[in-house]
Amino acid sequence: MTAEPLAPVYLLKGTDRPKVRRALARLRAHFHEASIETLSAEATIDGDAASGQDVVDACNALGLFAGGDGRLVLVEAVERWKVDDAKAVVAYLADPAPSTVLALVAEEEPRSAALVETCAKAGQVLAFDVPKPKDPSVWTRSEFERQGATVDHEAVRRLVELAGEDATTIAGEVDKVVTWAAGEHVVAEDVEALAVPVHETAPWELTDAWAARDAAGVLRAAERALEQGKEPFVVALGLASHLRLVRDAEALAGDGLGPKEIAKRLGKKSEFPIRKALAHAESHARRERDAAVVRLAALDAALKGASRLSAELELERALLDVSRPAETATRR
Repeated sequence: MTAEPLAPVYLLKGTDRPKVRRALARLRAHFHEASIETLSAEATIDGDAASGQDVVDACNALGLFAGGDGRLVLVEAVERWKVDDAKAVVAYLADPAPSTVLALVAEEEPRSAALVETCAKAGQVLAFDVPKPKDPSVWTRSEFERQGATVDHEAVRRLVELAGEDATTIAGEVDKVVTWAAGEHVVAEDVEALAVPVHETAPWELTDAWAARDAAGVLRAAERALEQGKEPFVVALGLASHLRLVRDAEALAGDGLGPKEIAKRLGKKSEFPIRKALAHAESHARRERDAAVVRLAALDAALKGASRLSAELELERALLDVSRPAETATRR
């Protein structure tokens, strides 16, 4: 917004929510708080969804602060409006109330192209879209630096891992972590404590760690799965199912079948899990895998009531047992 007279209407849209909110804050600053009426085109706890006609009526109504700086009618979620709602607002903008500014906010592109065109002619359309970063890690670090924070490499990697590659989501998580750090150097532990995972743990994260005999990685993957609401028996079942897949894929490969044929034989839509399974067959001897199956069967019994320990502790102990380094497993 500039020092120029305010336009009758502003349409603020796009995926960069922080920039949209900052633009709204600048617009609101022109008005007394009591002269701002906020509506939503989406039903909320506080009330029903505002139709296009409801908004027109609000714009034409005379408020206590109609004089002076006038009134601001702010409408959220206008991408929800149907054709008739948009038509009502388009008709209003042909002769808008002189003392009222209408601000329309859309998280997605409004359904009505006519509404967007009319807002552009009668006022301003402000689009704030976040470009998808080519390298999320580089972009994430730049967001920390933009806010004057220092951050280590592992914290950046972990944040991208948890928040995904959506720039808007990353920006929100960075804001949260920077506020928490309060000027201190940001480390991975800060991210772990605050960032909210937006993706399910990849099903191969735990099995890849098992194949690499990375006990710490196995436990981390299991912990994230539990944090996302999975039950311990589901986590154990995932590893047990993978062990069966490794056994079956190895047997079919021994018969001379390639990954594509094995995938068809085992009902898999892709060769990816088969290639994973065959690679994992080389990392653990067959007797180790057989022992792991027996250990997971014992875990199943424990989870069904054979143990007085917590399900999480039983899961942790079993995962450590099946993820031991080769030399340790051999001695045992």
